[in-house]
Amino acid sequence: MKFKRVHLIVMDSVGVGELPDAKDYGDRGSNTIGNISRVTKGMKIPMLEKLGIGNLTEIEGVKKVKNFKGYSCKLGEMSIGKDTMTGHWEMVGLKVVEPFQTFTDTGFPKELLDELAKRSGRNIVGNKSASGTEILDELGEHQMNTGDLIVYTSADSVLQIAAHEEIIPIKELWSICEMARDITMKEEWKVGRIIARPYVGSGKGKFTRTSNRHDYALKPFGRTTLDELKDGGLEVVSIGKINDIFDTEGITRAIRTVSNKNGMDEIIKILEEDFKGLVFLNLVDFDALYGHRRDPKGYRNEIEAFDKQLGEFIKKMPEEDLLLVTADHGTDPTQPGSDHTREYVPLLMYSKQFKLGKILEVGDTFANIGATIADNFGVKKPSIGKSYMNIFK
Repeated sequence: MKFKRVHLIVMDSVGVGELPDAKDYGDRGSNTIGNISRVTKGMKIPMLEKLGIGNLTEIEGVKKVKNFKGYSCKLGEMSIGKDTMTGHWEMVGLKVVEPFQTFTDTGFPKELLDELAKRSGRNIVGNKSASGTEILDELGEHQMNTGDLIVYTSADSVLQIAAHEEIIPIKELWSICEMARDITMKEEWKVGRIIARPYVGSGKGKFTRTSNRHDYALKPFGRTTLDELKDGGLEVVSIGKINDIFDTEGITRAIRTVSNKNGMDEIIKILEEDFKGLVFLNLVDFDALYGHRRDPKGYRNEIEAFDKQLGEFIKKMPEEDLLLVTADHGTDPTQPGSDHTREYVPLLMYSKQFKLGKILEVGDTFANIGATIADNFGVKKPSIGKSYMNIFK
């Protein structure tokens, strides 16, 4: 059984329960989707239910299904870490053995910020770990009055720069972020991503971040399944922040998005096109708007909205296509703090060609995804992970 196209949808941060080493990360008891359903008194996700997500962990309001025509399992993370890049890179065959540098507790070194201020010609304020909404409430008006750059970080390996679009034009902010990327290539300052965080609004409580975000990531340290597909003459279409996560490596076409809904709209439109290859979509709102902000109710509502669009997608999906739905880590909004959580991720696999279905044993690595995709298209498989192609019936 072979597929013309594979659609890989990443429900950013929708974990399904703590990994055995979660305690080492301070994440004992984490279960993003399970705990959300518990504290919000249930969840209505009939399409994900049909795909078997309720068989992977206890989700209030979601049944375990039998005799469904699909394959589902949990995947463990082989890499060290629990961030966006680690999860996505492992999906396509890279094992991260050294966690990316973070500055959560200390802020960035003075020498780094002095160099950025010198190159950009702007002063810098902030320099601490903070949520995007909190830092704007604290320093947004100051930034508008002075033109200073708001630099902050999080529990991730990121350096984020916020600027009001009417004070610092988008292209200037992006240019400054490119400067920061160059500066942080120094080994002791090497963060995973520089993120431009433009915003608009007139004052505290009224600031909102815009869709002109741009990520400047490190390049993957090795070849991935994306590279193999592209070099094999296949299309690799990224939707959302996938292109940034891989710093354009292995991508043939990139589509920007402004929301989860917009991302699903784009992947539904792609069903009307005629090509062979991979469509890779990240739905970041689960993580950015609800997980980090510890908003279980908003998170539940977003999962339910996604479920409806997923039903529309599956209804229109051609018989020759394969759907893979997964996540890159957890961000349990019922846990203390605002960090990601070290969790298993779901892998839900569906095609209209399937005549049977099965709940599979737990996979050792997210790279099972990349191995399956590579196997389907007959390109070189990653050195880690195993393909599920031989079990599909």
